Amino acid sequence: MDLNGERAGVKTARMSQQVAPATNVAEFTVSELSFALKRTVEENFEHVRVRGEISGFRGTVGSGHAYFTLKDDKACIDAVVWKTTFTRLRFKPQEGLEVIAVGKLTTFPGRSKYQIVIESLEPAGEGALMALLEERRRKLQAEGLFDESRKRPIPYLPSVIGVVTSPTGAVIRDILHRLRDRFPSRVLVWPVRVQGEGAADEVANAVRGFNAIDGSGALPRPDLLIVARGGGSIEDLWAFNEEVAIRAVAESRIPTIAAVGHETDWTLIDFAADLRAPTPTGAAEKAVPVRSELLAVTGDLASRHEAVFWRCMEARRRELLALSRAMPSLSGLLAMPRQRLDHVGSRLGRALGSEVALKRRSADAVTARLSPMLLTRSAAQGRERVEAVHRRLVAAHAARLRQERRDLDRTGARLQIGCVGRIVRRQRERFEQASRLLQSYGQLFSEEAMLARGFALVTDADGGRIGSAADLRLGDSIAIRFADGAVAASITGESSEPPALSASPKPRAQKLPKPTKARVPVPGSRQGSLF
Repeated sequence: MDLNGERAGVKTARMSQQVAPATNVAEFTVSELSFALKRTVEENFEHVRVRGEISGFRGTVGSGHAYFTLKDDKACIDAVVWKTTFTRLRFKPQEGLEVIAVGKLTTFPGRSKYQIVIESLEPAGEGALMALLEERRRKLQAEGLFDESRKRPIPYLPSVIGVVTSPTGAVIRDILHRLRDRFPSRVLVWPVRVQGEGAADEVANAVRGFNAIDGSGALPRPDLLIVARGGGSIEDLWAFNEEVAIRAVAESRIPTIAAVGHETDWTLIDFAADLRAPTPTGAAEKAVPVRSELLAVTGDLASRHEAVFWRCMEARRRELLALSRAMPSLSGLLAMPRQRLDHVGSRLGRALGSEVALKRRSADAVTARLSPMLLTRSAAQGRERVEAVHRRLVAAHAARLRQERRDLDRTGARLQIGCVGRIVRRQRERFEQASRLLQSYGQLFSEEAMLARGFALVTDADGGRIGSAADLRLGDSIAIRFADGAVAASITGESSEPPALSASPKPRAQKLPKPTKARVPVPGSRQGSLF
């Protein structure tokens, strides 16, 4: 909207208000007027760049939004950064930092004030960036991230080198070319963006990703990491000044070389790394030695080692010859022991004869003291001692037997009077009960009792019992015995069907009464017998 036209319209309205009666003036509600002003401001200042100093910044509120003020020496304006925008900001707001804010102006009708909604934020000039960089350096240094005691030594000859850089730039080609010239090594490249939004997060993720490799799979674990980028302005290199990248490098368990920018450039990641290289090419030179120089040094050390070995061998040989000349000969070493042996051998015969004579004299002296009477008296005394001991043993044994017999008699009397009698009576009763039960079983299952219950006994002509139809043949004579008599019969044929009943069946024989089962008590039980 044209501001001049707006002012002219307002002036015309005022003139008409003076001329026209008060009853004809249009009325606005507070909301209508506030939102009209809001539309006017947003349409005319929808994209502005404002330079000022941040004041009153205390971080984000609970909703994630940030509120502060931009001011200069003459005026101030409220600013707000919504949560979604705040997470994407490359530079976070800091109290007292001079910045350039890009956004749009709007009003807040609820408080009758205007504000700028910031969409992007950057420091105002290189001086502000350096101030921010210095402040961040002091903060991280106070935490101990730059201490020399935390830095690890770089391995002399790493077998696998991990490189964190852009895969399309000249940096990776310079590193690979320099490694190939000096000492060909296996290189793993983790591609990242080295500039712009999200570059710091990608660098941090790459460093942590290399550290997460355990080496058990197909991908080996690097022995050394190189974080590299080419030269550029402080804004271009700012991703390597972000805390997320610096902390990832400081926490890395793999030794890390930082090679960001040219030799005159420096970033905070240089202080956190274990070693700083002036350029990416210099990082490759610090990572591996020169192969030809290494071979030369190795050959020189091998030659020196061989020369020292032969010199030591020659010195040991001369010492051995000197010691051999100082040692006596074998005959000289054995001359004295041989002479001593001969001297002892010559004395051995005489000494043996003297010893035998001495033993003989001792035996003669003992024999002279021995006599038949002395031996007889000693034997009699020994016999008397043996007989006395025998008598004492016999007496003690007899007394012991008498005592044990008395104890046994008393024990037998107690047993006979007490529990033995009861046990015998109980066993006798159980025996009598079992006898009665066995007798009743015999009566119940006897041949007469079975016939009385309706069974029949089939025998052949010789009186042998027949228990199966397979034992019979055509023409065989059999006898069938019932309880009331026996009949003779013969086998005339085989039939699987029972014989047909006649019209006038014979009267059945009167059934005998079943024998009553005697109730015999079970020994040792309160329940009576089932029979």
